Amino acid sequence: MPRPLRIGARSSALSLAQASLVQAAFATHHPHIRTELVPIAAPAEREPCPDTGLKPGAVTSDIEHALLGGECDVAMRCMKDVPGVPLTPMGTVFAAYLPRGDRRDALVNRSGLTLDRLPAGTQIATSSTRRAAFLARSHPRLTVVPIRGTVDARLAALEAGAVGALILALSGLESLGQWHLVAEVLGVERMCPPLGAAALGLQCRADDTQTISLLAPLDDARTRREITAERVLLRVMQGRCEAPVAGHCTVRPDGWLSLRGTAFTADGRRFLHSHRSDGDPAALGARVAQELLNSGARDLIPSHAP
Repeated sequence: MPRPLRIGARSSALSLAQASLVQAAFATHHPHIRTELVPIAAPAEREPCPDTGLKPGAVTSDIEHALLGGECDVAMRCMKDVPGVPLTPMGTVFAAYLPRGDRRDALVNRSGLTLDRLPAGTQIATSSTRRAAFLARSHPRLTVVPIRGTVDARLAALEAGAVGALILALSGLESLGQWHLVAEVLGVERMCPPLGAAALGLQCRADDTQTISLLAPLDDARTRREITAERVLLRVMQGRCEAPVAGHCTVRPDGWLSLRGTAFTADGRRFLHSHRSDGDPAALGARVAQELLNSGARDLIPSHAP
């Protein structure tokens, strides 16, 4: 029998659950081609970065190294974790984006209380500077504390009473079958999502034309347009997880794209916003980013960002 298509993914429970969705989507188009999951562990000793929980570029270099080294044929990527510089990593291509999931964040706590009802001083754990900044602005009476580890590890810390509440990606909880834990869904108006949220990209080697062709039917055109606009915004805004920027793009009923971008300080004291619409994803991303930079976002980006 021919060799199966090898799909590389991080070895966490969440990532493997998402990779199973990729396998199922692939099977609907290619029922006679086998797939195989290739778990790729990321070094645990690396320092966390604000939104991904790992050193900047760590996930990218590990998974891309496995892809370019021939350990797998496809790298499943959570697009919120992929740096914007370069826009397309050298020697690779994003052959398909699966239909996007729910990009909102969710509050989880053992009492089932909403943010507004949590007692003053409640410790909310997150590794995301984005979430911390929005919480500092909207709920300064709550205390944000750092946390590391997988979603499972964070939920275990909550259950053990180490923290009072968590804010996690709603799509991740859904993938793990943990929707019942959600105390409150936080709309994008209250907590702007990270660029690339709830989108899975299938990355492969640029010269692997056979795999690119096999993945083509899985590509969701709507998601591709949204992610293109968001990633161009990220690239212009320095492109690394240190860059304090968030945003989300949606497709309007008339087919045009609507992109909202936000730059902020980590303490939540300053927020800059831009909202534009356009039919061209790349032009839209560049325009929103440039407006943010012109309004002062350059001063908010760490000097060590590329």
